[in-house]
Amino acid sequence: MIFVCTTAEKTGTKGAGSFHKASLGPRNCGIAQFWSMAVNQVALLRIFALAVMLAGTAWQQVHAEDSATQHAADGGSCARSAFRVLIDVGHTATSPGADSARGVPEYEFNLKLADVIAQSLHDAGFERTVRLITSGARLSSLFERAASANNLQADLFISIHHDSVPDNRKEAWQYEGKKGHYSDRFSGYAIFVSHDNVDRDGSLAFGHLLGQELQKRGLHYTPHYALPLMGRYRHELIDEEAGVYRYDHLIVLHSTRMPAVLLEAGSIVNRQEELELATPERRLIVAEAVTAAVEEFCGSRGQAVAGRPPASNPAAVTTTASSRSIRPVSLSRHKRIHAAKT
Repeated sequence: MIFVCTTAEKTGTKGAGSFHKASLGPRNCGIAQFWSMAVNQVALLRIFALAVMLAGTAWQQVHAEDSATQHAADGGSCARSAFRVLIDVGHTATSPGADSARGVPEYEFNLKLADVIAQSLHDAGFERTVRLITSGARLSSLFERAASANNLQADLFISIHHDSVPDNRKEAWQYEGKKGHYSDRFSGYAIFVSHDNVDRDGSLAFGHLLGQELQKRGLHYTPHYALPLMGRYRHELIDEEAGVYRYDHLIVLHSTRMPAVLLEAGSIVNRQEELELATPERRLIVAEAVTAAVEEFCGSRGQAVAGRPPASNPAAVTTTASSRSIRPVSLSRHKRIHAAKT
C-alpha cells in the first residue's frame, strides 16, 4: 500500500463536479509513511528469514551426504557380520604354560581374557567370532589350532597368551606359605608375527594397529625380547613403534592361511602386573584395544570378505576344538561350566 502525501486540491470541471486527490495532511502523512516503512521492513525480514531457512536446509542435506560419505570411507567396506576372527586360547588345561608369580597357571589368564575379547567382538557386530580351545599335549595342539583356523576359513587369527621370562632370570619368594618365582624387571605386552605367514603384510598391519590401540589405552610393550639376556628366546623387534616382534617358526603363526598374530597381554611373573592382569578392568582395556584394531583392519580389507557366504550360526562365539571335531558352545554356558570347575 502506497500513500500519497499532498495538500487538498480541488480538480475537475464545473460540469463534471469535483473530486480530491488522497490528502492525509502533514501529521497523518508522517504516520502513514512510518507504517509503510515498517510494513516494508517486516516483509523484507520475512524474505530474509525464508532465505536463511532454505539455505540451512540445503546445508544440512549436503552435510549429511558428506558425513555418510566420510563414514563409509572411515569404515571401508567392512562387512562385520561376515568377517570371522578366531580368538585362540593359548596352551591347554593339561599343558597350562607358565606359572604366575603367585602360582596361577597362564592358561587361566588366557581363558578369561579370551572370553572378554570374544564377547567384545561379538557385541561390536563381529558375529562370526570364534573362540578356540584345544586339548592335549602342547605340540599336537599347535598343529590342531592352525588346522582349525584354516578349516573355519577365518579372516584373522589372534592367539592370546601371558608372558614370562627364562627360568634363570627369575627370583624365588614366598607367597602364602608357598615358594614361587618372579621377575619384576620387565612388564608390558608383546606382539609376534611370522614372515612365513601366507599374508605377512596383513599380519604386520594388524600387529601395528593392535599395538597402537593398546598404547592409546595407556599400555606399553616390553623391550626384553630384543635383549641378549633372552638367549634362544630372543626375537627381532620389527615394529619399534607398536611393539611387534618377528617369530617365524611358531606353528600357529606360519601355518595359518590368514593374517595371524600372537599377543602376550602382559607379564604374569611381574608381581605388580600380575595383579593388574587379573582384574576385569585390565581385561576390558585389552579387549577394547583388540576390537578397535579389528574394526580398522576389517575396514581396510572389507572387499576380501564381501563374497563370503553368511554364517550358519552367527551368534556362536565359543568353539571347543578337539582332535576329532569342532563343536560350537555358547559363551554363557562355558562361563557356567568354568565357574563350576573353579
